[in-house]
Amino acid sequence: MNLVSFIKSATGFTSKGIENTVKLLEEDSTVPFISRYRKEMTGNMDEVQIQKIVKLKTEFEEIEKRKETILKSIEEQDALTEELKDKILHCFDKNQLEDYYLPYKKKRKTRSVTAKENGLEPLAKIIMKQNPINDLEAIAFKYLSDKVSTVQDALQGARDIISEWINENETIRARIRGLFRQSAIIESKLIKSKEKEEEAQKFSNYFDFSEPLKKSPSHRLLAMIRGSNEGFLRIKIKVDTEEVFEMMERFYLKTRQKEIAEQIATAVKDSYNRLLEPALSNEVFQEAKLKADQTAIQVFSSNLEQLLLQPPLGEKRILAIDPGFKSGCKIVCLSEQGDLLHNDTIYPHPPQREAKEAVKKIKSMVNAYKIEAISIGNGTASRETERLIQSIAFDRELKVFVVSEAGASVYSASKIAREEYPSFDVTVRGAVSIGRRLSDPLAELVKIEPKSIGVGQYQHDVDQGLLKSELDAVVVSSVNNVGVNLNTAGKFLLSYVSGIGEKLAENIVAYRQEHGSFTSRQELKKVPRLGEKAFQQASAFLRIPASENPLDNSAVHPESYSLVNKMAKDLGVKIEQLVKNKEEIKKINVENYISEQVGLPTLKDIIKELEKPGLDPRKQVKIFSFDPSLKSIEDLKIGMKVPGIVNNITNFGCFVDIGIKESGLVHISKVAKEFVSDINSVVRLNQHVEAKIIEVDLPRKRIQLSLID
Repeated sequence: MNLVSFIKSATGFTSKGIENTVKLLEEDSTVPFISRYRKEMTGNMDEVQIQKIVKLKTEFEEIEKRKETILKSIEEQDALTEELKDKILHCFDKNQLEDYYLPYKKKRKTRSVTAKENGLEPLAKIIMKQNPINDLEAIAFKYLSDKVSTVQDALQGARDIISEWINENETIRARIRGLFRQSAIIESKLIKSKEKEEEAQKFSNYFDFSEPLKKSPSHRLLAMIRGSNEGFLRIKIKVDTEEVFEMMERFYLKTRQKEIAEQIATAVKDSYNRLLEPALSNEVFQEAKLKADQTAIQVFSSNLEQLLLQPPLGEKRILAIDPGFKSGCKIVCLSEQGDLLHNDTIYPHPPQREAKEAVKKIKSMVNAYKIEAISIGNGTASRETERLIQSIAFDRELKVFVVSEAGASVYSASKIAREEYPSFDVTVRGAVSIGRRLSDPLAELVKIEPKSIGVGQYQHDVDQGLLKSELDAVVVSSVNNVGVNLNTAGKFLLSYVSGIGEKLAENIVAYRQEHGSFTSRQELKKVPRLGEKAFQQASAFLRIPASENPLDNSAVHPESYSLVNKMAKDLGVKIEQLVKNKEEIKKINVENYISEQVGLPTLKDIIKELEKPGLDPRKQVKIFSFDPSLKSIEDLKIGMKVPGIVNNITNFGCFVDIGIKESGLVHISKVAKEFVSDINSVVRLNQHVEAKIIEVDLPRKRIQLSLID
């Protein structure tokens, strides 16, 4: 099976589409570029499908590399038969591949190795043949030596060898593995010595819990694993051992002779209990863990994408506040481009209660820096600060927004923040981040490690390499989906643009600082080390609003400029007269422009861009207000309806910020009247909702909500 066949068997994609996609990937084309500008080659595959090919390509290459290692190792042992070589070459199941290799793996000093060194392998072979024997002990007596002192020691050694043979049998391993996958039970129990520890109580649902492993949902499995990792729970994966022994004995027992049958049956049980069960239960558990990880990461990825694509306020002068009580509220004033103009601290809340001075300072800053909007972080003292701002009589209409400050502290202490504001402390940097999140969430949030943004489900418990890979792909996709202003983007945002990377992003910013703003996409080629390949991959994702060529501010790729010129020429108009001119665009018959290189998918994309060049896929930002009467969980009453914002989504439901310290949980069964399997089809991150209070647990500070009227 070659790479194309391997991917096709897993996806059902066309061979041609897979072949062309693989070719493009091997030419260092990026996923955003391929999905957007090579639709004819891929058969119009989207980013998700192309990412699937990327993963399967990596998996195939890893399997092939492992095969090479295994074949080389077995060959060096002079044990590689043509039959075994053929099995290995045609195997694409990782577990089965390791089963083939198991008998040839270099072993540590096992009981079986010791028994073989003691000369007991011939005795083990005699027992395994299961031929009629009059006196097994008499035969075992012949194998006594200075290292094997009794008949029982000889028989034990022979059984140790047989146990290892059973463990290495690929057929029996496959059957037991299948049994574990089908009917394994996961059990979790409280570790008795931990029952009085307060921290253990968060895992109380799993103190004495069991369910079929294959039915255990991601969030439950990861919760048990966290409890185990923190030392509160003991987890075990079990199957019916009697069923296993019966199956193994049916496979191995070929004789009715009692002496031999007892030895085989004992070796079977020993092999399972000591070798097969620990290895295969762990293997199946790790498979379930990987599946749970992938599910949790998918939830996180979906949340992250929604967070990155939050509506931007746009280029406005913003006063941003990082609220606090004792330490005060840090205030920064930002320019339209997000540059820091001024910073100050006010102390309107307890213990200082300097509200009058605070109001005076805020009004002065609003007027001095021509502030157009106010951004307030949603942490400690957020509601109190929002009420203070709302009480101020400004001489103009100011929009007030409360934004999530999750991850702001991570950013403020990061290398990126230090580079941006080397002479300011973390409090100023944090406030700047709160302001910039309002003007352009995407540009600001890409500076923060995604798992620190706080919209995941057990993100610290899943495979960190897999998590990083998936989240990086989400960031890249989001940045390129929106597009980046070449003349205002910082190096960190630029580094996520298709084909750019960290070094070229630095070179672009340095070029901009030396030569001023870019006037055209073609000027990109003057950036040091930005060659034709990088230009091909990146140029269409970069926008130049002030360029003389309106296509430079669109998603039309420069390689298609000549085609658009031809369309304009055929209509007898200039490009500037064609762009955004629906009447003229309607006259274009795309069928006339189909060629070997350009098909209908690309032509339709071009027409869409001509109608609305550089259209930002993000929606307009909306102002939201919490219920001002709610100040703490004690104010909640069953049946009360309250406004809220969805601030996290999981597989089992979503969490809603209702303006107090604790967020409320909406179980998936309370999201809609009809059954919901995919919660993202019903609610979105940062969606404004009206929720009904259905349960308030004051001791545990838990709130249950419903979105069903």
